[in-house]
Amino acid sequence: MNQIIPERVLNDGLKLPVMGFGTGGFKGAAGVKVLTSAMDAGYRLIDTAFNYENEGTVGQAIRQSSVAREDLLICSKLPGRRQAYQEAIVTIEESLYRGGLDYYDLYLIHWPNPRIDLYVEAWQAMIEAKKRGYIRSIGVCNFLPEYNERLIRETGVTPSINQVELHPFYNQEQQRAKDAELGIVTESWSPLGRGHSMLKDEKIGEIAAAHGKTNTQTILRWHIQLGALPIPKASSLKHQAENLDIFDFELSEAEMKAISAFSSEDGRLWGQDPRTHEEL
Repeated sequence: MNQIIPERVLNDGLKLPVMGFGTGGFKGAAGVKVLTSAMDAGYRLIDTAFNYENEGTVGQAIRQSSVAREDLLICSKLPGRRQAYQEAIVTIEESLYRGGLDYYDLYLIHWPNPRIDLYVEAWQAMIEAKKRGYIRSIGVCNFLPEYNERLIRETGVTPSINQVELHPFYNQEQQRAKDAELGIVTESWSPLGRGHSMLKDEKIGEIAAAHGKTNTQTILRWHIQLGALPIPKASSLKHQAENLDIFDFELSEAEMKAISAFSSEDGRLWGQDPRTHEEL
């Protein structure tokens, strides 16, 4: 068990494992059990959010885990309804209180909400929160290149992470390229499509069989080789460990292209366009 996950360095110097663990939907005592299991399996980057309403669950799991707090990297996110500067500061403080934590390693703006147009103000609050020691590294979610460019232009501070929907049916090639150009690491939410048919796809299955792996492991390996950082969820120890068992094989260039070929412009599974969708 207890897999060792390779690391990569963000633009501000923080080192993150190349795979994290998503916590959306894991709450209460049952959620604590899932999260302590994940930590025991080897996950060190734990992804939560104010809107998941489980920062307290994550904090309790940290306290019950055999893993030291300083060996974990905990990420949370600022909700759209709290993007005004002072509201953002207070919300970050509330996130810390909810989790019983002294700091978050990573904190992200959950959604740009461009119609409301407060994301630059929220970013300024994040910069201040980092100065106060509330956060070690600051980033964004679902930000298109023009939004990231505006943050950089108006504040001089580049996000360390951009967490976006990314999976074989929506491989975000242009977004990933622009993130890389700006020095931003792309992180994949819903990396497995939340039980989508890709997990049973025959073509992916053939590639997986050639390496003695499952479709799930093959897709996660595809993310790693793209340079993206996936944050899959898994409730059982068996699947948690299985998802981590992807660092002993490599997909060929042809196999990578075959998986990427599933992608299309309308391949987004959740229909949430950052230009129009608002996350409160």
